[in-house]
Amino acid sequence: IETGELCYFKAKATILATGGAGRIYQSTTNAHINTGDGIGMAIRAGVPQQDMEMWQFHPTGIAGAGTLVTEGCRGEGGYLLNKDGERFMERYAPNAKDLASRDVVSRSMMIEIREGRGCDGPWGPHLKLKLDHLGKDVLESRLPGICELSRTFAHVDPVVEPIPVIPTCHYMMGGVPTNVNGQALTVDEDGNESHIKGLFAIGEVACVSVHGANRLGGNSLLDLVVFGRAVGRHLTEALDELGEVREATQENIDAALARYYRWENNRDGECPVQIKKDLQECMQHNFSVFREGKAMAEGLEELKKIRERLKNARLDDTSKDFNTQRIECLELDNMMETAYATAVAANFRTESRGAHSRFDYPDRDDENWLCHSLYNPITEKMSKRSVNMSPNLREAFPPKARTY
Repeated sequence: IETGELCYFKAKATILATGGAGRIYQSTTNAHINTGDGIGMAIRAGVPQQDMEMWQFHPTGIAGAGTLVTEGCRGEGGYLLNKDGERFMERYAPNAKDLASRDVVSRSMMIEIREGRGCDGPWGPHLKLKLDHLGKDVLESRLPGICELSRTFAHVDPVVEPIPVIPTCHYMMGGVPTNVNGQALTVDEDGNESHIKGLFAIGEVACVSVHGANRLGGNSLLDLVVFGRAVGRHLTEALDELGEVREATQENIDAALARYYRWENNRDGECPVQIKKDLQECMQHNFSVFREGKAMAEGLEELKKIRERLKNARLDDTSKDFNTQRIECLELDNMMETAYATAVAANFRTESRGAHSRFDYPDRDDENWLCHSLYNPITEKMSKRSVNMSPNLREAFPPKARTY
């Protein structure tokens, strides 16, 4: 970034550890760097992506900003209200109420908004998180960070009034399929699995998959602490088996440079800022908390149009030093790849499971869909991958309906 110099790195092994891709949505708790860079790189290399329809939405992102308001607020006694001042979670989860799982609370909130019980505001329809009844001493001592975030991003003091919140994209359960050693996997036409020599993935960019269709709070530490260590330990033992460092082909180099310089050559193309906004809006409206076949099919067609527009987008700043616009444009390529894989996968799974909730298929269908989904970036087609139901250490817990 500092000099704009292009560098060519050679290695026996590559570890993707680029994090999530929540920035493909209009409202997200993710940092601005979470643009699906690892997913984009893997897709351009032809690596299949697993369970890309599975995105977790956190119930309480600050409306208009997306900044996370932890469920610890509800754990301390905070609760959600609609525009009528009703504590509506009692209707959806009579026992757990506001402490039901994230997907249940998020869906309940969106139903309230869809049925006209959301609150109006400059950020659009939202709901309220009430904390002021806990008192200033409790809030300032137990939730000081939340008080600061609310005052900064919502311009609301939670000591005296509720925080405006809305379900917000939080975590990507899908990603590069890997085994427990972090080795990236691929599947042939006959369903035979093999690992991709020299390619590894850890963290949110990987899909091991320990989260299935619905991650539990805090469990992403497994992705980091457990599997991050596993990759390191595996590589210390297996690096010699990977053979000599291989040179990139001229074809590989030309493809990378063509993508890099494409932006400079499109002098009369469209501004990428609007393309990015349109992509995020399309994903938010068609592939977020609630999904429906017709809307998703239309959303996929819209993404195809956005992808064509992106091919001709222009770069206004062609300087080399600290050219942040170039970085943002290259990130937009990755966002497009991630969003498209998500849309294809979401259209493919005709059931509701975990964070993937469809109005037109409201029930879980274990007979047909107790499986992973695989997106093939070369054909842009979907297939199924079996789920391992035979754990090594203890008996499996059979899937069952959740009640709150």
